[in-house]
Amino acid sequence: MAYHLAIYLSAHGFGHIGQTAPVIDSLARSLPDVRLTILTAAPAFKIAERFGQSHTLIHNENDVGMQQSNALEVDVPGSWIAYQAFHEAWTEKVRAEARRLEQLRPDLVLVNVPYLPLAAARLAEIPAVAICSLDWAGIFAHYFASHGEPAGRILAEMQAAYESALCFLQPEPSMAMPHLGNTKAIGPIAQVGRNCRSVVEKQIGLASGERLVMVSLGGMEFRPPIEDWPALVGLRLIVPASWKSRHPQTVAFEDLGIPFIDALASSDLLIAKPGYGSFVEAVCHGIPVLYIERANWPEADAMIGWLLRYGVCARLSPTDLKQGTLVDAVTALLVKPQASPRAPTGAAEAAEEIIAILAQRSPSSHRSGRIDIPQTESSR
Repeated sequence: MAYHLAIYLSAHGFGHIGQTAPVIDSLARSLPDVRLTILTAAPAFKIAERFGQSHTLIHNENDVGMQQSNALEVDVPGSWIAYQAFHEAWTEKVRAEARRLEQLRPDLVLVNVPYLPLAAARLAEIPAVAICSLDWAGIFAHYFASHGEPAGRILAEMQAAYESALCFLQPEPSMAMPHLGNTKAIGPIAQVGRNCRSVVEKQIGLASGERLVMVSLGGMEFRPPIEDWPALVGLRLIVPASWKSRHPQTVAFEDLGIPFIDALASSDLLIAKPGYGSFVEAVCHGIPVLYIERANWPEADAMIGWLLRYGVCARLSPTDLKQGTLVDAVTALLVKPQASPRAPTGAAEAAEEIIAILAQRSPSSHRSGRIDIPQTESSR
């Protein structure tokens, strides 16, 4: 009988999907019959894009993340309200998710990076592993540590849930998590693409000497006023089709007919906001990065510091992005000595950790009947 994993994914951007999919790819090479149940509020098309079709998908609102005013700014008041609502009837929510796990009967729960399922897995006595470059307890503390006893109670529930995991795998680079005692560092996680430059050049008619620039600003829509940009002499920008750009130096990514990671691998440079997937995939392909500052986001400093150490990068001012004055910044970065690609070893390392845990259990070896999870009134 095949092993069965229940995988919970945050829907706060697509980075949680991007970190997890290579781990499952690596795991499947050793356990080709592994069964996957994916629980998330992320779009089904994005799950299918990164995990294929061989999984069961359950729509599941499993965490808050942080509410966003836009792609770069956190809605702090809205997030505080959302966390208070999410932690109402906390105990009953944990019991309800534990009952779901008893019905699913996975051999292991893997989260990136919801914490409620970890508390539920502990109650259902199912081993659990967390993996992510951030944790919501650390993010929550950054914004709400000064909110007194209500915040302290919520934070205690979050930390207890995270620490109930057998281990919390931190792929390079990660924000510091000194508040957790079960972390383990692993290498960077990135999908590896195929350089299709010659195909792209023919398809879009890229002129000799023109530079191909990927513009990827994350899973939340963020569109600069591209119709007001000047001519971008010597550049061709790959942008989302949703931008509906009519700028003559842009091409819609979707029109290329190749996977995103192949388009990135075929590019000369990436323009992105600080984020795990964008930065790590660029460094692992030796692609220089112009990044837009993401103020007051706790993970950003670790991401940028790592990019400075292992990649080639420069900050792009919001004004330059808004006005489309990109040519000088792109040219200046491309004349710098380029960095060698960094090996994405983290997926294989994470898979080894998971396999070692599964090896201690026969497939679907935990109880065949349901445990008695009390239906007592929840605490608040």
